[in-house]
Amino acid sequence: MARRNQMPMMQPQVIVLKEGTDTSQGVPQLLSNISACLAVCDTVRTTLGPRGMDKLIVDSQKRVTISNDGATIMKLLDVVQPAARTLVDIARAQDAEVGDGTTSVVLLAGELLKEVKDFVDEGVSPQVIIKGFRKAAELAIEHIKQLAVSVDRSDKQKFRELLEKCAATSMNSKLIGSQQEFFKTMVVDAVLRLDQDELNEEMIGIKKKSFSYAGFEQQPKSFDNPKIVCLNVELELKAEKDNAEVRVDKVSEYQAVVDAEWKIIFDKLEAIVETGASVVLSRLPIGDLATQYFADRSIFCAGRVTKDDMDRVTVSGLTAAHLGTCAKFEERQIGGQRFNMFRGCPEAKTCTIVLRGGAEQFIDEVERSLHDSIMVVRRAVKSQAVVAGGGATEMEVSRFLRDTARGIEGKQQLVLTAVAKALEVIPRQLCENAGFDTTDFITQLRARHAQDPDKFKWYGVDIDEEAVADLFAKFVWEPALVKINAISSAVEAACLVLSVDETVSSQQSESPQAKGMPQMQMPR
Repeated sequence: MARRNQMPMMQPQVIVLKEGTDTSQGVPQLLSNISACLAVCDTVRTTLGPRGMDKLIVDSQKRVTISNDGATIMKLLDVVQPAARTLVDIARAQDAEVGDGTTSVVLLAGELLKEVKDFVDEGVSPQVIIKGFRKAAELAIEHIKQLAVSVDRSDKQKFRELLEKCAATSMNSKLIGSQQEFFKTMVVDAVLRLDQDELNEEMIGIKKKSFSYAGFEQQPKSFDNPKIVCLNVELELKAEKDNAEVRVDKVSEYQAVVDAEWKIIFDKLEAIVETGASVVLSRLPIGDLATQYFADRSIFCAGRVTKDDMDRVTVSGLTAAHLGTCAKFEERQIGGQRFNMFRGCPEAKTCTIVLRGGAEQFIDEVERSLHDSIMVVRRAVKSQAVVAGGGATEMEVSRFLRDTARGIEGKQQLVLTAVAKALEVIPRQLCENAGFDTTDFITQLRARHAQDPDKFKWYGVDIDEEAVADLFAKFVWEPALVKINAISSAVEAACLVLSVDETVSSQQSESPQAKGMPQMQMPR
């Protein structure tokens, strides 16, 4: 009886996490992560397409940025929700990889999560959804590769037209869209000047400001067929440090120290002059002494040349065999600033674009737009395969996935259908941003693509004509790699969000120890 009346022993509580740690898990946490991603998508949703709106962002330093570039907006947004930061990462990856489609990849990822949110809420396993997503991505990418049209590079004129159409399409949604005829030629010329094997976009410089150097008024401003030398040495007398001390017994000893210092710099200057160079560039400072020395010998010099500019010149050495040359060097004043122009470089695989405008924010946005177009043209040169833009490719892939889903049984059919519907977000958002009847346009596009996939596969939203049209015939072209990378990145981001079922957040303690400060103790 005594044992029966004995109270059960209390199990000791096991504390694993630090006090104050916040843990959230299960379906509610998964739904919360999806909602956070959708909130981020809503921020950039209205920037898509030629009629997209701009965003004005003011950072903590009160710097103002006006842009409709998805990667720029996502980078400036201070997203603190861990799952939502995944969308920021894929936007940056898309921008670094192909340069365009950053808004599209964010919208696709958000729409995929939105379409399967009800499935998660109803108890469908996230692993089932992830499996369906990856199967849909494989089918979509394979179908895009079959749709892509390749252009023979042997016909230089047709290949150049292809590149100009790709550049113009990427500019449609940018600030410079109204001047695309002017800028597309500039972008294609810049990319074709690069080494076609490497296609290093860093060899294309975009200059907005110039640097005024000391003594430039005394130097010659123009040369024909000059020899050019690039240095990484200082050509100035260094001032002594405040705490430097030199002890000498005689005046002659002090004079010997001064003479040695002057001899070092004059030896450098004489070695440069003996090479026969007419233009001297250096990454490090060129002092007044060296500037006057070169000016007296009709040599142009410029110090503190940036690393990017120096890399694009790509010559070095102090012998005549190592010197570079160009047909014409001159200093020109453009607006209120001076620029050094190297023209007719025989072996140069680089170029520089000079931008001018009325406002700093405008110039910054033009620079971002040109960067995106350069990256798109660069990818088109490498892949040489294009597809139609304006939502045509997405609608065709959506139609293909719907037809494929009909032959699949089980829950995977629902997931493939959800992915097919999610792809329609691109043409739907293009219509919304342009003020069109979204329901009418999407219905027309579905009917055309289902009626005859071979004849109407390139039908999308024609913003200019406010109608459904064959966009490939209207030369709205994009590199196929942009679409492939966008779908692949969006699916991977959605799978990553769905695979997280618990979030552990450690709250920062307010105690002095947590801040790395010594804790005061009262004496006993």
